[in-house]
Amino acid sequence: MSAKKKMNVLMLGTGEYTTGYVGGKAADSDKGAGVVALTMFDLRRRGKVDRIAMCGVNGKKFPGIRQHMQTNIGDVYSGMDLTCETFPADGTVDPQAFRSAVATFGPGDVAIIFTPDDTHFELAKCCAERGMHVMVTKPVVKTLAEHAALAALSAEKGVLCCVEVHKRLDPFYADARDRAAALGSFQYLYAYMSQPKHQLDTFGAWAGKSSDISYYLNSHHVDFTEWTLHGKSRPERVTATASTGIAKAKGIDTEDSITLTVQWKNTTDGTTGCAVYTSSWVAPRSDVHSQQRFFYMGAKGEINVDQAHRGCTVAVDGAPFASCNPLFMKYTPTNGTFSGQGCYGVRSFETFLDACADVNGGVSAVGDYDDGRLATIHTTYMGTAILEAGRRSLDADGRPMDITYGDDKGSVPTGIVPHEF
Repeated sequence: MSAKKKMNVLMLGTGEYTTGYVGGKAADSDKGAGVVALTMFDLRRRGKVDRIAMCGVNGKKFPGIRQHMQTNIGDVYSGMDLTCETFPADGTVDPQAFRSAVATFGPGDVAIIFTPDDTHFELAKCCAERGMHVMVTKPVVKTLAEHAALAALSAEKGVLCCVEVHKRLDPFYADARDRAAALGSFQYLYAYMSQPKHQLDTFGAWAGKSSDISYYLNSHHVDFTEWTLHGKSRPERVTATASTGIAKAKGIDTEDSITLTVQWKNTTDGTTGCAVYTSSWVAPRSDVHSQQRFFYMGAKGEINVDQAHRGCTVAVDGAPFASCNPLFMKYTPTNGTFSGQGCYGVRSFETFLDACADVNGGVSAVGDYDDGRLATIHTTYMGTAILEAGRRSLDADGRPMDITYGDDKGSVPTGIVPHEF
């Protein structure tokens, strides 16, 4: 069998998750070296990626980003070629630079989008129209209408379009999903996810303007539920509540925490279940950057997962006590080489690129990946519907929103309407 053709990759977005560069320095988080760019450079080192480009809005940032990547990647790991084309040109600001960048790529190439939530649809649409495979950070888009349009476009163009929800690759979450299959009808889920309040400084440019904390963090556990209950249950009603005060005191007009209460209906037997998702970006500094946990109960059993505490703690002079999660990203080199290939932060991208290469090579078809291996645009409608309904509920002073379907057994949401009492 001939070797797979190396992939060309365009990274859209230059912020924390892509480069680890925020406010002129390394991000004050658990991702100071970034995730996306580091992973792409390592995949090139391992022969899976060829051309790499990065596109943002402000070209004035690129000299600092290049120095940051040299310091945090090139000087730390051996064998890393940091060659990366950048758009727009240094010293220029161009919100439409993505169009010029996409024009330099072709069908079968890959776009990875990590930008503010309200830009996802336009960027993904531009890339898919070019015939590029697309991976978009969660939430893939903000509305059900955008989701349906992007799903139709990706099907028309024959491209793979997926959501980057790396919790699916977390072995604890993946095992919980598989165990839940034997626990009978869904009964109850409670999920909590947070980030420390200093992250509001990182997200200040878009927090409360283009998105909210529910779209940003509740999306993880909403996706876990949709993935776990696929073909068994569907969300039918969403009610949202929020807490406020801390962000607004910083001059950011957004909620501090958002809770979504979602009524699920088990389509196999007509029973109901309830899921409660809470996310916050005003947590205090603690031993972890992000608290992440959930409790799942089925008719025959229950599961507890604390993603934040994996039994690994580190204490170093001059640094806060920390509970580490090397299952997500392993930044510590082994004999001078990056050795995080088994981490789910890396595997999320590598699995997607491998699938794209197989589609390009005729080894598999785009539709093959609707089986749960990847979070495709065609299998994640419910997550988008829940998040949009939550935002609409908040905007309507907590009025419940009903998610509608084509029929009693339908699994693809068709609309969102205010609940009539």
